Amino acid sequence: MSKYIRSYTQGAFYFFTLVSYNRRKILYEVDFLKAFKSSIRQIQHQYPFEIIAWVQLPDHLHCIWKMPENDADYSMRWSQIKRLTTQACPQYQLSIDELSHSKVKRYEKGIWQRRFFEHQIRDEADFVKHMDYLHYNPVKHGLVEKVVDWPYSSFHRCVRQGFYSEDWGGSSMDFSKHFSDKLE
Repeated sequence: MSKYIRSYTQGAFYFFTLVSYNRRKILYEVDFLKAFKSSIRQIQHQYPFEIIAWVQLPDHLHCIWKMPENDADYSMRWSQIKRLTTQACPQYQLSIDELSHSKVKRYEKGIWQRRFFEHQIRDEADFVKHMDYLHYNPVKHGLVEKVVDWPYSSFHRCVRQGFYSEDWGGSSMDFSKHFSDKLE
């Protein structure tokens, strides 16, 4: 079994990537989004954390959280959010015949990839790079031509708050020098 070394710093900012099982394009279905948001709110109420930025694509999502000053257990939060969402979405669960023996043994239902990617934000420049990458992601994947055209994103809130201009992030931007495909 692999041992994953994760950074757990109380009060830190973290960038996350979560992926659907086999990259199934279910993460932006209306009923899935409703259940997912409800799960997030429930866990956020029980175990506070601040959502700084978010983008939801059909088969994966990126977000930045700020953890409380006295807590760094984002793994538990993600586990609970994924579990609650899976329970609320039986229509997206796969049959036993469609799942690997390992998934069946762990009671996984074929909605989420088992793990997630996490990166602790190091400084302001790192924060800006990850914010930009997150918000530009729908353009990178060819879902829209302009960032403002993707509805499942915190970009619109950031525009209202003055962090971005509405015309930021056309299809000619190049983030490849800052990020590898390992983020996906």
